Amino acid sequence: MPTDNTPDDLMPHPSFVTVDGLEGHLARVELPDGITEDWPLASLPPGVKEGDVIRLTVHGGDLEAEIDHAQTRERLTAAQAGTDALNAGAPTGDVEL
Repeated sequence: MPTDNTPDDLMPHPSFVTVDGLEGHLARVELPDGITEDWPLASLPPGVKEGDVIRLTVHGGDLEAEIDHAQTRERLTAAQAGTDALNAGAPTGDVEL
């Protein structure tokens, strides 16, 4: 809990964005409110991939971004579980048209 009005108090908790796609020098990121924006790929951690969750924190007035591997795994696992649930009742075998 913040105890004074230092610059770090402007973002006392980490914020997360999800990398929705990469194209050229841009990354399409999904913000916590669901809005997507194009960010320069150089502003994200090296090696970032689609689906990565990026933790944003402010330390000493500087914005730091790092891949949150645990959040990334958790969200991918949840997404796969949702897909599996949707496909659970799907018919099996060949589809005849």
